[in-house]
Amino acid sequence: MGRRDRHAGRGWPASVRRDVHAVAPARVRSDARAVGGADPLSEATLPLAREQARRIATAFLPAQRLGNRRDYYYSRGKLGSDPLYPGVLAALDEAPALPLLDIGCGLGLLAHVLRQHGSALAYHGLDIDADKIVRAERASTRAGLSQATFTCVDVSATLPAHHGNVALLDVLQYLPAAAQTQLLNAAATRVAPGARLVIRTTLADHSGRDRTTRITDMLAHLVGWMGTRPCHYPDAASLRAPLDAAGLHLRMTPLYGNTPFNNWLIVGVRPTAA
Repeated sequence: MGRRDRHAGRGWPASVRRDVHAVAPARVRSDARAVGGADPLSEATLPLAREQARRIATAFLPAQRLGNRRDYYYSRGKLGSDPLYPGVLAALDEAPALPLLDIGCGLGLLAHVLRQHGSALAYHGLDIDADKIVRAERASTRAGLSQATFTCVDVSATLPAHHGNVALLDVLQYLPAAAQTQLLNAAATRVAPGARLVIRTTLADHSGRDRTTRITDMLAHLVGWMGTRPCHYPDAASLRAPLDAAGLHLRMTPLYGNTPFNNWLIVGVRPTAA
């Protein structure tokens, strides 16, 4: 189960990019207040700098000069356009230095971003796609990520034992509603006191961004850009309920960046004992 490749604004007409950027801050403030969010990260968070993205992507170059460069171009484009990774770094900056479980890790880009950021967190990536896990391991070895491990597993069925920080990025919408709740419960129980559960997902809120996201996802699946079609978009209430019940303190903020999509960053913190 991998990440959606949302190249933020790349290839859009200049007028569209300007319009989206101009209207985002006001919409973001309104939406954040509606769900009790803090100051929106999307006003301050940009994708990685182009050179940072290029350096990370070199780990995904093929061994042969004329080999397949799909993963190189994918990772370079995603890192250089999606505000996801700076948003996650900001969420983890105040977290304790405990291991990170990345549920639905795809190619393991988060492990590379963490290392470039200077983080020494032990990293365990999980994904149902065995081929992606092989490619993630190969790139991790090439980049010298000795703290990173990867496991092929169906995260909707089982999760390994873990006690620390947890990331769940662009995964929920590919699961049925009941499976989402089950996975949220399982992820929350693995968050240590003081640690973070960091989620990025689309929220169903009947907004223009919501409709744009659904249409784009449908078209991306039809043309083969996304192998898996979204199954159920969670709303804020259904996402909040199991995490509140698990004792996490939540902050929900838009992570739009320079895109028309309805992406949100949810950070759950387990309080430390008094």
